[in-house]
Amino acid sequence: MIPKKWLNIVVACVPGVLLTQNTALAQTDAAQKDLPALIQVATGNSLVLETKASGTIEYQCSKEKAPLTTYKWTMAGPKAELMDKEGDKVGDYTGPPARWAHEDGSFVTGSQVAVSPNGNKNIPLQLVKADVSGGLGALTAISYVQRVNTKGGVAPSKKCSAENEGDKAEVKYSAEYRFWKTN
Repeated sequence: MIPKKWLNIVVACVPGVLLTQNTALAQTDAAQKDLPALIQVATGNSLVLETKASGTIEYQCSKEKAPLTTYKWTMAGPKAELMDKEGDKVGDYTGPPARWAHEDGSFVTGSQVAVSPNGNKNIPLQLVKADVSGGLGALTAISYVQRVNTKGGVAPSKKCSAENEGDKAEVKYSAEYRFWKTN
């Protein structure tokens, strides 16, 4: 049993704790307000850079592992330029593995944590956890990368079968990449 004097102290502290939690949530709330919960960045991270990307995603027609008679367009990798709000190039995005490189020499690579659909004609929204962040600059110490506002980029509608196994196709896409750092 908790002594009454300790209970009053605990109750008195709760409003302060809730206020602290709400303050932390407010740091990222505006940038994530309309995003699905699956791809929202955890509290305790701050948005440090937003870029717009324009480029292509390469797909390859290949045989699936099971069943062996099924063929599917699989993503081979992206190639995109990253632009700032003024439309000036600030870096590149390539893969695999997913790698964002800034013109200042900093970079980040990461692994997908979650995706959320964005319509059948657009690649999904995505949350990536940083694996490695290097160099000194804008992408130093990045913790998460979000892909939002995607347009295009889905696998080709062209048939994928034994007749065209190994064929490659590039599909145009655009998106915004948001870079986050731990507070």
